[in-house]
Amino acid sequence: MTTETKGVESTKQLNVFEKYLTIWVGLCIVGGIVLGKIAPDLARSLDAMAIYVDGAPVVSIPIAIALFFMMYPIMVKIDFAEVIRAGKSPRPVLLTLIVNWGIKPFTMFAIASFFLGYVFRDLMPGTEVLKDGTEVELFRSYISGAILLGIAPCTAMVLMWGYLARGNQGHTLVMVAINSLTMLVLYGLLGGWLLGVNEMPVPWEALLLSIGIYVALPLIAGYFSRKWLIAAKGQTWFETKFLHVLTPVSIIALLGTLVLLFSLKGETIIANPLTILWIAIPLFIQTVLIFAITYFLAKLLRFTYEDAAPSAMIGASNHFEVAIATATMLYGLSSGAALATVVGVLIEVPVMLMLVKICLRTRSWFPRAAEQGKTPGTQAEAN
Repeated sequence: MTTETKGVESTKQLNVFEKYLTIWVGLCIVGGIVLGKIAPDLARSLDAMAIYVDGAPVVSIPIAIALFFMMYPIMVKIDFAEVIRAGKSPRPVLLTLIVNWGIKPFTMFAIASFFLGYVFRDLMPGTEVLKDGTEVELFRSYISGAILLGIAPCTAMVLMWGYLARGNQGHTLVMVAINSLTMLVLYGLLGGWLLGVNEMPVPWEALLLSIGIYVALPLIAGYFSRKWLIAAKGQTWFETKFLHVLTPVSIIALLGTLVLLFSLKGETIIANPLTILWIAIPLFIQTVLIFAITYFLAKLLRFTYEDAAPSAMIGASNHFEVAIATATMLYGLSSGAALATVVGVLIEVPVMLMLVKICLRTRSWFPRAAEQGKTPGTQAEAN
């Protein structure tokens, strides 16, 4: 089978929602803005259906439901048994953890602060009132959204990026699981600290509640339902039937949330149509930079290509579902922070597909697993 043929087959693995995610997000922007003009009170009414603590809205019930269904399909795919087997090849795991938690959050903060807080600051004038009544400058809110993206590594779609790059899918699955567990601790600590440095209010109770609702709850639900379903129906049924039906659910829930978000942000976007571009520039630079750092370190450490490619992909991609959920809970659906996290969704697919092509064209830079006598395991290259 030729490389071209396998590339075509790999591309077919992207379903219609994933392959055209950028287009769907663009349609949600337009649809949300139109909805905001036609029925301006609809999104506000839905967002007002919330759980209140001390008279303040903490959890928007409709958004919480939508965001749970964004997260659960991701978590149920994770096989935590792979984490135990990760000890057989610890170097790729360690590199990914160091980049994701020791480098990426800080480069994102620096790049976003430079561009949004300095270069483009005068192009994004104004202030906004957050859900707790605090008034902040818009540029700080946008930086906060970028921060929440930068500390949310590895999305479910990174499994697809690793597959398309012919990487070691076993390593990718392990890192999805490990990052999900690591986020339970580090996401709140790093996020709270960096948001504070950005001079944004940090409602710690809401931040911890966000992690509990949008990471811990779907993680636990995914773990136990996966275990029960496989025991009852078998691995084949779980992978070919259940996951096949469940796969579009996450993106449908995401798109529904985006329509509500843009129905509230429509006036801001119409007044400042280039805002999305200004936010996208630092996010793009951050993605490419982290990919380059990880890919270079993998070459320096003499990783096989099958381990280097997914390591770089995991570092470059963002868990935008968690970022959107956290920004919404902390600052509100209509906040600039929530808008900035959505821009991350907008650029995710085209940028990651570009990086996949870079990986495929630079395979010769690395030794191959077969050359080192390693078993490919679940690598896409073995297909």
